[in-house]
Amino acid sequence: MKNQTYRMTMLFDFYGEVLTERQKEFFDLYYNEDLSLAEIAENYGISRQGVRDVIVRAEAAMTEIEDKTGLLKRFMRLRDKVSAIEQDAAAIKTINYRQYDNAELAQLAERIAANAAALKE
Repeated sequence: MKNQTYRMTMLFDFYGEVLTERQKEFFDLYYNEDLSLAEIAENYGISRQGVRDVIVRAEAAMTEIEDKTGLLKRFMRLRDKVSAIEQDAAAIKTINYRQYDNAELAQLAERIAANAAALKE
């Protein structure tokens, strides 16, 4: 995956609901709002280490669930494959337009593109 922050925010999107309210709040402030550990600690009147511990436990909990279920991994693979299908459907349309002008081929390419778009929703 691209980088650690991206991975953690994706894990949060998938598994954030299993975290405690405090874990969700600190995780969101750290990863999504880009606050430092010191800023979060100051806002909540606790130590920087305390904030770090909460975030590390949240990361560990979500990573453990992902390791067991693999939902995020499958989602990323599916997303890549759907994009490839969309690109291939567009290429078929282009080739058909330039060389064949076959109405049935155009209709099939359009249906493939529409089904791929529906999978993205």
